[in-house]
Amino acid sequence: MVAAPLPSDWSTSNHRAAILAALERLIDVIAQLRHPETGCPWDLAQTPTSLIPYVIEEAYEVVDAIQVGEQGAIAEELGDLLLQVVLQAQIASDSGDFDLGTVATGIADKLVRRHPHIFGDATGETPEEVSQNWDRIKAEEKGIPHDPHRLTPKLTKYSRTLPPLMAASKISAKAAKAGFEWETIDDVWAKFHEELDEFRQALAHEPKANQQAELGDLLFTLVNLARWYDLDPSEALQSTNRRFISRFELVEAVAEKPLSEYSVDELEALWQQAKARLASS
Repeated sequence: MVAAPLPSDWSTSNHRAAILAALERLIDVIAQLRHPETGCPWDLAQTPTSLIPYVIEEAYEVVDAIQVGEQGAIAEELGDLLLQVVLQAQIASDSGDFDLGTVATGIADKLVRRHPHIFGDATGETPEEVSQNWDRIKAEEKGIPHDPHRLTPKLTKYSRTLPPLMAASKISAKAAKAGFEWETIDDVWAKFHEELDEFRQALAHEPKANQQAELGDLLFTLVNLARWYDLDPSEALQSTNRRFISRFELVEAVAEKPLSEYSVDELEALWQQAKARLASS
């Protein structure tokens, strides 16, 4: 789907009015879908918890569209994500908890409070200074003593709110910036081999809980290796997923029978053919 271009003669006020009208229509559509008597059975059955997978899925689809760079796809996926925001707010409104106005007012007020260099008389000449102001104001809002040298609250938030691989990257980077770091890359490699040996030991002789813990340690060390080499582990894994799917698609295209009926050697041959074909193209 390609987003329609905006008319060049639109004034700012007309443009703003059109945006507000579009948002009002979306709100009305979702309210109708949630109408207790004439609404959609699926929408009426949803709860904030049941919608969690969709929130996560739509957020990732927005990221994918942005990475691809297709503007029409970005607009469409942002719409799907906006649907989740408005639907969550509508469910809360139906329960008498809060509504979309509460959500919008809350985030607008927060932005004003946390940008005193724009809406007040504070200074914020660099991104770093702005970030420091943000953290200080955030701590004040939550009644938490602001200590820029104490990382545990921030690391805990990363662990709770981000996908594990992204959280590990941020935790690793923040800890390293605070001085919790190896001296050389050789030290990191030594740690990797140590964790690999411990993982193998756990697989051979220890219960599953220990195996899981050692796997986590190994993955976290790989994240640290990626940081030392200025690589993004999330992006690397996403790229590998895409390459695997592309190769797998070619294998399925040339297969003359179900893949389960091929031997391991036959599948490897098909895989190498697909790999070579993609590399040549």
